[in-house]
Amino acid sequence: MNELPLRLQEIVEDFSYCEGQEKLELLLEYAEKLPPLPNWLQGKQQEMDQVHECMTPVFIYPEKRDGRFHFHFDIPPEAPTVRGFAAVLQEGLAGSTSDEITAVPDMFHTQMGLQQVLSGQRLNGITAMLSHIKTLAQM
Repeated sequence: MNELPLRLQEIVEDFSYCEGQEKLELLLEYAEKLPPLPNWLQGKQQEMDQVHECMTPVFIYPEKRDGRFHFHFDIPPEAPTVRGFAAVLQEGLAGSTSDEITAVPDMFHTQMGLQQVLSGQRLNGITAMLSHIKTLAQM
């Protein structure tokens, strides 16, 4: 798992220790930790990148400081699993460089065991979220 930024690797390990429903419960805990958009992004979805592959409206805004990225997400509260994965990405990739982000394997969520508790459609959506983040990190 050395291709993952350190914090993301730690999160993946936490999930790998969970069994069955515990994985879903941990994902929902992350959903509760997803912060609201900063005030300066409120009402500016048109300036954010939409992940069209997700059934849930997912908007991402990249913020680059000193060559390192921080991502902001706007996802409805009615989509807790999507919000949870967004929080994992937000926390796990915070402060990463473009090279570190693009090196994350597209299917890294299998190391977390999420395929045991999420539908294929949800997994496709979270893969699309990571893909969008990688594209944004290369801009």
